[in-house]
Amino acid sequence: MPADSRRINGPEKSISPYAFSKPCKDIKITEPSLQRKDGRNPDNIRPIFLKTGLITQAQGSAYIEQDGTKVICSVYGPRAVIRKEEFSMQGQLTCDFKFTTFSCHNRRQYQQDAEEKDFSVQLLEALEPAVLLHKFPKAQVNIMVTVLQNDGSVLAASVTCASVALADAGIEMYDLVIGSSARISGATILMDPCATEEYSDKDSAHVNNGSVTVGLMPSLNQISAVTSKGELEFEHLNKAMKHCVSMCVDLYPVCQQALAVAMETRINADPKT
Repeated sequence: MPADSRRINGPEKSISPYAFSKPCKDIKITEPSLQRKDGRNPDNIRPIFLKTGLITQAQGSAYIEQDGTKVICSVYGPRAVIRKEEFSMQGQLTCDFKFTTFSCHNRRQYQQDAEEKDFSVQLLEALEPAVLLHKFPKAQVNIMVTVLQNDGSVLAASVTCASVALADAGIEMYDLVIGSSARISGATILMDPCATEEYSDKDSAHVNNGSVTVGLMPSLNQISAVTSKGELEFEHLNKAMKHCVSMCVDLYPVCQQALAVAMETRINADPKT
């Protein structure tokens, strides 16, 4: 067949770029005194960068970076509900969670898959208890979360990022929701696991092996959501949750400072506001 001049003709053969990358080695977590790949101790978390107001078209936005995990969130609304049958005197939250195609080691699809839909539901369940839904009747707030790079603990980072974005949008809340996660393997608990440390379904046959993610409202000392994977004993799950709660409390001032800096910047830019 003659070549189509309107198309850019690529090579007849191609090789996946992952063929030249170093394979990810699964880390065996066996000892409590394990030195992690990035040099952290088991109870240490990765450095966090948090900034608000990056998306000017949205009512509120936030960007969080935990080493290799990078998430951006935008909030739109409150705005009128489009469908009349969905009208309610209570406000509505909608969450849309999406991985970019280049965010993971294996290329993601453009359309939302089952894992992303599951994360959307978990994110919504974590944020709903913190929002004063009765303050905007017959209206809804849309939360869009996009993962730019996934290096583990992406759900916990998304909860924190979305909560700060809601506050940046001026949505009235009881408190911020801070997310944290832990990896459990035997007696070892790794806080804020990276991608190579996260729980895999391949290890599901092992006893007391899994992960837990917690969403906490620190000033109210209330847990808004808990999700876990794997087969975990209650004693170790309870201990991991306490570690996650402590981590959330430590991250709370970071979120408050990011919001305070954003508000100060807005006031300096326009004193009339």
